[in-house]
Amino acid sequence: MPRFIKKNIMEFKKRKRNRKKGFDYSSEQIYFVTICTDERTLDFGVVNDDRMILNEYGKIAEQQIEWLEEQYPYVSLHNAVIMPNHVHILFEIDVRKELQSLKIKSVSELMGAYKTTTSKKIHLSGNIVFQWQRSFHDHIVRDANRYENIYHYISENPARWHQDIHNSEYPVGTGRDLS
Repeated sequence: MPRFIKKNIMEFKKRKRNRKKGFDYSSEQIYFVTICTDERTLDFGVVNDDRMILNEYGKIAEQQIEWLEEQYPYVSLHNAVIMPNHVHILFEIDVRKELQSLKIKSVSELMGAYKTTTSKKIHLSGNIVFQWQRSFHDHIVRDANRYENIYHYISENPARWHQDIHNSEYPVGTGRDLS
């Protein structure tokens, strides 16, 4: 077996579990999700005067969040922000809204649909090298206080962008600069 395959297998075995063991991620809950671009490339626009200015690809990422809510009637969007190299989404799975008796998709399936459709549209728009980082970070929102903190965190994210010293370390996206 080639060494690079062995190395990848070993890294895969060491990965920590991303999701809470035994939890039903298609259950009626509010979820907070963060999805990053691969290598944190700045593909979605720029922050200027504490406001996110979306480029063509950022607008696609934003449209696809709205698409999730239209495509899956049981998804209720509470808040979201597109940042230069990541996306925050606060949404609810509300099974009472599903009237067609369709299978409720899990958070992983919903984020997979979001990432796939967004990537395809970005590739068709000219950025053929765009990629998402593997997986995503999620948090199950369990109480009103946590919900308020997350909601404000998302809303205020652009204003904190330049305070985060790590953001200057990430490369500008490899697609066309439309900012």
